Amino acid sequence: MTTTVEFMQAWTQGADGQGATKARELFQKVYGEDPQGVWSAPGRVNLIGEHTDYNAGLCLPIALPTRTYVAASPRTDSRVRLVSTMDPEHPVQADLDGLQARGVSGWAAYPVGVAWALQRDGFPQVQGFDLALASCVPVGSGLSSSAAMTCAVALALDDLFALGLGGDEAGRVRLIQAAITAENDMAGASTGGMDQSASMRCRSGCALRLDCRPELDAMSNVRQVPFDLEAAGLELLVVDTRAQHQLNDGQYDQRRATCEQAAHLLRVANLRQAADQVNGAADPPSALAALLEQLPDETMRRRVRHVISEIGRVDRFIEAFGRGDYVLAGRLFNASHDSLRDDYEVTCPELDEAVDAARQGGAYGARMTGGGFGGSIIALADAGKGSDLAREIAERFVSKGFKSPRALIALPSSAAARES
Repeated sequence: MTTTVEFMQAWTQGADGQGATKARELFQKVYGEDPQGVWSAPGRVNLIGEHTDYNAGLCLPIALPTRTYVAASPRTDSRVRLVSTMDPEHPVQADLDGLQARGVSGWAAYPVGVAWALQRDGFPQVQGFDLALASCVPVGSGLSSSAAMTCAVALALDDLFALGLGGDEAGRVRLIQAAITAENDMAGASTGGMDQSASMRCRSGCALRLDCRPELDAMSNVRQVPFDLEAAGLELLVVDTRAQHQLNDGQYDQRRATCEQAAHLLRVANLRQAADQVNGAADPPSALAALLEQLPDETMRRRVRHVISEIGRVDRFIEAFGRGDYVLAGRLFNASHDSLRDDYEVTCPELDEAVDAARQGGAYGARMTGGGFGGSIIALADAGKGSDLAREIAERFVSKGFKSPRALIALPSSAAARES
């Protein structure tokens, strides 16, 4: 019997598109009036450069066609009312007056946290608001549903309270920071900033080369890299393994702390500085080996080896894809996953099985994407091959007793925007 695969569908955009309509209709039902506007922001998938953002490294995300939509109107008091299509019968409320970090729980912490962060950033005009949320970014898939939510809310609040930030790159960076603060300080979810940057700054048809060195300004830390899959005759298959994905269980923080400790021992500000030394050496493998010898234990050495090698893979991937060497691009995908599995230890059986099935099915390369411990994989394949690969992965999952995966053929899409 042929195994069927659920393919995730992106909602249509625009004022009368499916996404805006769903958010608007929920707003009207719950609050009894029309919203002042609808805004959306995309989920993201990272092509390569994993667990490098918080090490001041390089990463290469694209925005996905799946998006989160928020319909919203401002209030004149400090009250926030929220409702989501995931639980439309149970709206939630919060109050910005006197709010402290971790003062809101559940999914409401994310949108409320954005308003709280903007107030702390010097925008006292941000007040309460009513909001209805609808999303086709799958939750828990490692495709950054949380960043899609916080970035859509940040752009909405920027318009509702006339902050003037959404119209240029420098302003969007401040909105990105508010979204990061909401996740870190209000929701208690660790994040390094790549997800929000992708959601706010990606362009259709391009990947975003994001340089996370803290000394770079908003205009010099990103470069749009052409990533035209259709012209190349390729597809990027995204497979959500449906393995439980969460970054607030201590594993992410543990690895981040190990990297910071290693940088301290190596007498560098961050592991990017060590990576630049190694990758710029005449003999990078020897330079890496010598650097790792300075670290006290094998676990730390493996973590650092992943970060340094992964930072180097980003520009190698860009160069290989740009010159049409898709075999090398795929090998870099494979090397990235193997490093995440063996050195960083953030994969899981579902991720590894999906990657193995994609490789054996003829993909140029495959790797986990996102924080790991569950979530999604990506596979680079010839056009028309993605559906077959997805079925092969699904059949492998059936044989292993895993949950049925779901898939998406991804094209690099546009950043957060106002819909209506």
